[in-house]
Amino acid sequence: MRVAIHVDQLWFSAPGGIGTYVRELPHAMLREDPALELVSFRSRWVGEPPDPPAWLRELPAVEIPSSIRALYPSWTYLGRPRLPAALADADVVHATNHAAVPPAVGGRRLVVTVHDLAFERFPGAFPARWRRLYRAGLRAAVRRADTLLAPSRYTADDLVAHGADAARIRVTPLASSLPTTDLDPADALARLRIPEPFVLFVGTLEPRKNLVRLVRAYRRAVDSTGLPHALVLAGPSGWGTDDLLHELASSGPGRIVRTGRLSLDALDALYRSAAAFAYPSLYEGFGLPVVEAMSRGVPTLAAMASSLPEVTGDAALLVDPGDEEAIANGLVRLLTDHALAADLRARGLERSAMFSWATTARATLDAYRT
Repeated sequence: MRVAIHVDQLWFSAPGGIGTYVRELPHAMLREDPALELVSFRSRWVGEPPDPPAWLRELPAVEIPSSIRALYPSWTYLGRPRLPAALADADVVHATNHAAVPPAVGGRRLVVTVHDLAFERFPGAFPARWRRLYRAGLRAAVRRADTLLAPSRYTADDLVAHGADAARIRVTPLASSLPTTDLDPADALARLRIPEPFVLFVGTLEPRKNLVRLVRAYRRAVDSTGLPHALVLAGPSGWGTDDLLHELASSGPGRIVRTGRLSLDALDALYRSAAAFAYPSLYEGFGLPVVEAMSRGVPTLAAMASSLPEVTGDAALLVDPGDEEAIANGLVRLLTDHALAADLRARGLERSAMFSWATTARATLDAYRT
């Protein structure tokens, strides 16, 4: 079986969970099926992705002679240009993000991963151009794909609600990909000027992550209890950060640290050092950072919304993401109730072990074969 897989997300300035998916899935599939023939394809870019995975250098690669600004809308709206002749013998074309749905003709099967439908639930949290592209890409994926992959049952149900045939949807959850290292976290904390103890958030800084409420809830918790914890926002800036930047610039109790984009080693150091993890996101198709935090035994607070209850099970403290007071009270409980924290730590380790890239790879390969 020869599969052409789209890898543009590795070059994005804020690759997010989709970037992790593109980085981890091909390698996992090759481990599960060494006979699999993979070829990567991408649009024209300048330079190389940061920290390119080893498998990317080893696979045949095809470049589409166009930028994403022109290519993605043309693929989605017009179904052209066709993929290069070098991909003509592929059995399967895998679009790893429905923002770019290439045409699959000549007997090739099209698989499209739809990670979430946040652009429909929270349209104001997306730039207008990307919102239009995501909507058109969703219509193209529902209409043209032989199989749709979703990271959670919640997203699968969202797809059905938007016209997708349930029989063509496969749920393929994500998994943690943090490295196992013996590095002293103190070095990373010192380099990033992060004081201990601290509460950690990981993800792209964008409106959907509900960070303005998190900052306000954190300050409320510190003001009411005198907790010594800092709040660390770890991740690159996305779009729509003006409200967050305004909130961060206002005075308030506590200390808030922004790290920007981090290496996997540095990110692992933060997870291993955090007193608690907070993820009050308004909408997630999966919520990969929650699994990462649980895999490192960090007591976790998450939103009682979208896919997050499905992913966390009973291993996190769930709160209403629209209620600033509920988030603040949850933080206080997590940081002062040591029995609760210990219980969530144990439950989180057990829960996160249920997710693996090997499982994701096997489910994806089965979708290809079917």
